[in-house]
Amino acid sequence: MSAPENLEDVYTEELADLWSANDQMEKVVREMAEAAGDTLKKRLEKQADGIAKHTETVKQLLKDMGEDSKDHCKGMEGLVKEAKKHAIDEKIEDQDVRDVVIISQFQRMSHYGICGFGTCKAFAEALEKSDHVKQLDEITADIYGADENMTDLAERSVNLKAKKAA
Repeated sequence: MSAPENLEDVYTEELADLWSANDQMEKVVREMAEAAGDTLKKRLEKQADGIAKHTETVKQLLKDMGEDSKDHCKGMEGLVKEAKKHAIDEKIEDQDVRDVVIISQFQRMSHYGICGFGTCKAFAEALEKSDHVKQLDEITADIYGADENMTDLAERSVNLKAKKAA
């Protein structure tokens, strides 16, 4: 994409970036699910399906803006690299400790998504694209919910189990 000339250009670039970010995150979340304990695995699989659904919405919003391609997201690339390094590649023997690491990496990526989708929502509001605002607001709420769900699991179970492993 060329340099943006107006808010509409910035908005479409951000959406294209989110498409890439979601594709990368979905893939690593599925990989982390394979490394996770049973309870966390189910939650991560559900979240990966949600990410895929969000990606489809982003594609539709981009199509509505006359665009149909993603733009590689280097920010998520770095977060994915860190997630793989810490949650998948490291030889963590205790499953509860591994689950703590997986949750923390998932939440880092989720917070990046909250920022990106929230920013796009603000752009859509300024562009008076109320249908886009509604969809982006729903996605942001979903991501907040996923983050809260993981915090709850960590605080009520996984962190406590990992503490006992010490």
